[in-house]
Amino acid sequence: MTEILDPLVLDLVEWVAKQPRSYSEVIEVWRTSCPRLTVWEDAVDRGYVTRQPVQGRTIVITTALGQQFLREHGR
Repeated sequence: MTEILDPLVLDLVEWVAKQPRSYSEVIEVWRTSCPRLTVWEDAVDRGYVTRQPVQGRTIVITTALGQQFLREHGR
């Protein structure tokens, strides 16, 4: 399953890296009904993205590890 998820995790991290996203936007865009496609969960578990409270909202940002992941894959 890693072969399938890695490109999707990379896409998610790259999308978040372009600009901080609201948590609700991330969940809406990256939600899946397939329990085997855990893109959001994998990105969080691997430490590539994180949630942060900002002015009463929760935003999602790319971590330093996520930036490194992008560089390693030429993005």
